[in-house]
Amino acid sequence: MADNKKMVEAITSMDEDFAKWYTDIVKKAELIEYTSVKGCMVIRPYGYAIWENIQRILDGMFKETGHENVNMPMFIPESLLQKEKDHVEGFAPEVAWVTYGGSEKLEERLCVRPTSETLFCEHFANIVHSYRDLPKLYNQWVSVVRWEKTTRPFLRSREFLWQEGHTIHATAEEAIAETEQMLNVYTTFCQDYLAMPVVQGRKTDSDKFAGAEATYCIEALMHDGKALQAGTSHYFGDGFAKAFDITFTDKNNKQQYVHETSWGVTTRLIGAIIMTHGDDSGLVLPPAVAPIQLVILPIAAHKPGVLEKAAELKEKLKGIARVKLDDSDNSPGWKFAEYEMKGVPLRLEIGPRDIEQNQCVIVRRDNGEKLVVSLDELEEKVPQLLKAVHDGLFQKALANREKRTYACRTMEEITAALEQNGDGFIKAMWCGDEACEDKVKEVTGVGSRCLPLEQEIIGDTCVCCGKPADKLVYWGKAY
Repeated sequence: MADNKKMVEAITSMDEDFAKWYTDIVKKAELIEYTSVKGCMVIRPYGYAIWENIQRILDGMFKETGHENVNMPMFIPESLLQKEKDHVEGFAPEVAWVTYGGSEKLEERLCVRPTSETLFCEHFANIVHSYRDLPKLYNQWVSVVRWEKTTRPFLRSREFLWQEGHTIHATAEEAIAETEQMLNVYTTFCQDYLAMPVVQGRKTDSDKFAGAEATYCIEALMHDGKALQAGTSHYFGDGFAKAFDITFTDKNNKQQYVHETSWGVTTRLIGAIIMTHGDDSGLVLPPAVAPIQLVILPIAAHKPGVLEKAAELKEKLKGIARVKLDDSDNSPGWKFAEYEMKGVPLRLEIGPRDIEQNQCVIVRRDNGEKLVVSLDELEEKVPQLLKAVHDGLFQKALANREKRTYACRTMEEITAALEQNGDGFIKAMWCGDEACEDKVKEVTGVGSRCLPLEQEIIGDTCVCCGKPADKLVYWGKAY
C-alpha cells in the first residue's frame, strides 16, 4: 500500500461517548467539514450524494401527489414577517437580519428566511382570485437560516437544506386531508426507504408550529434512546389567510378565505440515518439512499485476469445497482475498513480462486454475513440482498425502539424506568393540562414528543396530577 494513502482511523465507541461517536462518523466518513462560521458546515460530496438521493425519491413522491416545485426569495422584509403575530414571535430568537446593502443602511431590515410562510402568503394573495385557482400545491428545495446557539452537524445547524411544501385549499376538509397525506408520505419514505420506524402523532399545543392550528409529526428513536423529530406537517386553518388577505370567490360568488398547510423535512434526516443504523465501524446506509450500493474489490489484483473480471462485473451490475470498482493500490484490509466506514450496503470480493470457480464473495454491511454467489446469479442475487439489508436494518431499529419503550403510570415509574433501562420513549396518560406537561419534564427530564395517532389506553389517570385522562402521550429526551 502506498505510504501516502490515509488509513481509516478508529472511531470512538458509541457506548463510550455517543456524541463523540457521532462527530467521528460525520468527519471520518467524509460527510461534512467545519467552516469558519460557527454552526455552518460544508456538506462534502459523499454527504451531499446521500441528500441528493433523499431529494430525488421525495421529489418523485411529491410530484405523484400533484405538487409542483417553485423557488421563493431568500430575504423577507420585516414588515411582511410582522403580519402574522404568533409566527414572528415564534421565530424571533432565531432570525438573522440584513441591515446593510453594500455600504448603505437599508430603510427596512431584511430577514434571511428561517421559513417561507410569509413569502408564500404574499404570493398566494397576488395570484388567487377564484375557486378555479385552487388548490395550489407548491414545494421548494432551498436552504434556510436559524441562528441556533447550540449546533451539531445535520441535527442542528445555522444554515441547513430542506424542502418546504406550502398549499392552499378552498375548504378546511381539503387542507386537513393534505396535512394527513403528507404526513403519510413522510412515514412511507422513512420506513420504506430509510429503514427507520417512526411514530405518527400530533404535537401538543405548547409544541406546535408558530401560527399553526395543528402540527403533526413523525418521531423516530435513535440508537441511544433519544427521540428525533424526522418530519412535520402543519394545518394552518385560515389564520395566515386572514393576516395576508388571501381570499377567493367561491361557486356562490361569495368571498372566502383559503385554508393553508405547510410541511417539511431537512438534512437532519442524514443525522437520523447515522444515529439509527450506524455502529462502531462507521456508517450503515439504507440501500435506497446509499451513494454506492455495492463496491467491487479485486483480491490479488496483480494476478492476470482479476482486474478485467472485476471491470466486467461492474458493467454487468451497473444497470441494477449503484456500483463502484475500487482498483486502487490500497490493501484489501484498508478497503474493507474504508467501505465499512462509508456504510456501503454490499461488498463484492473477486480473486483468482473465485474466477476459477465462477463465483464471488458478497459481504453484507448490516450484519457482516458473507455469502458465496455464482457469477451467473449475480443480477438476480444483488437486488435480493439489497432488500435483505433494508429489511434487516428496519427490524433492528424496530427492535431497539420496542426494547426502549416503557409504559408508565406515575412520574416515579418514569424516573425508575429511565434509571434502570436508559433513555427511550415513555408511554403515559395525560389530562391535557399544559401545567402537567411542564411538570413531567421538570421532574423526569422527558418532554412530550407527540400524541400518537394510534392511541392506546394504559390507564385512566394523568401521569402527573392523577386526574382523569384519556390521552396517551409519547414522552422522551430529544435531539
